[in-house]
Amino acid sequence: MTYIARIAEARVSQLVKTNPAVVLVGPRQVGKTSLVKHLAAQFSREAVYYDLENPDDYHQFANPSLLLEPLKDQTVILDEVQRVPALFPALRGLIDRHRQPGRFILLGSASPELIRDTSESLAGRVAYFELHPFTLPELPGAIDYRQHWLRGGFPESLLADSDEKSLDWRENFIRSYLERDLPLLGLRADPMLIRRLWTMIAHLNGQLLNLSALGNSLDISAPTVRRYLDFLESAFLIRQLQPWYANTSKRLVKTPKIYLRDTGLLHALLRTGTMRDLQSHPAFGASWEAYIVQEIAARLPARADLYFYRTHDGTEADLVITRSGIPEVLVEIKYSTTPKPGKGFFIAKNDLATTRNFIVCPVPKGYPLAEDVSVLSYTELDRIFL
Repeated sequence: MTYIARIAEARVSQLVKTNPAVVLVGPRQVGKTSLVKHLAAQFSREAVYYDLENPDDYHQFANPSLLLEPLKDQTVILDEVQRVPALFPALRGLIDRHRQPGRFILLGSASPELIRDTSESLAGRVAYFELHPFTLPELPGAIDYRQHWLRGGFPESLLADSDEKSLDWRENFIRSYLERDLPLLGLRADPMLIRRLWTMIAHLNGQLLNLSALGNSLDISAPTVRRYLDFLESAFLIRQLQPWYANTSKRLVKTPKIYLRDTGLLHALLRTGTMRDLQSHPAFGASWEAYIVQEIAARLPARADLYFYRTHDGTEADLVITRSGIPEVLVEIKYSTTPKPGKGFFIAKNDLATTRNFIVCPVPKGYPLAEDVSVLSYTELDRIFL
């Protein structure tokens, strides 16, 4: 088991030992069920598993309290729990009557309804853990970063026998999400419209979000675009990276940037099936940026947050990492083995008074570039948080 996988297993195991309910969220096909079934063999309590997408299991939950009350001494695993919204108030009562750690593990594809219902019904009783697709430290030895970058981190895409089979899997994944999964999660919209929106986001990956332009292109209102984007973000398909701004004399950009979270899905939407296709595509640099942003986001420690920084006069940095609201780390992302950060990067460093500043590049090993600025290899991203 890889380092990151061990961390995920240890973290979920600890949450189960200290909380009555644990919600494990993430996109479909990312490995939530496999992780929990692996952990279940190590629990001190017997585990009972229900898949709420299985009709036989689903129909047993007509009266959740009646079904689950006799299982108070077992760990109950409920997969795709967002399928039964009425379950959450029942879980609250069950926990309050017999409050013990590890009573429930809830797995979900993180619809807005799931987050809202667990927050309201299980406040003070639940802990969350997000499971990401495969990250760089989890790669098998035979897979290099280029394959991971091209195919993304979903296991079946990453480990496919060929780039063509990987692309087939991702295209089927996108089709299934549009036609089946997103509607089941609660998105009431024409799948073809959402495909167009998703594809447009792929072409705008790494750029500032313009709701009005997207709305005009799709012939829908900007508030409707906002609602759809928020839904896609809640389903862990896109990331809206917020700008860092505070009281300052400078005019700061306050519009978020938008990224696809998985570069494999990004490349499928861009119709780039091979590394050669990607290298000749105009979105090549933005794709590398999205890849590194996701890798860093997957490593964020507690109370750390990601932003970007940009002023109206052109000063910018790709990532600002804050701890407890204070900027600590500045990151520029470049696909170059001889990176030369622009003047704007050093101005941003002075504006934010960051003490640790990095240029992330596809080099085998990092090195100092200037006073308190270092080039960092994509293999050394953990150094950002040391």
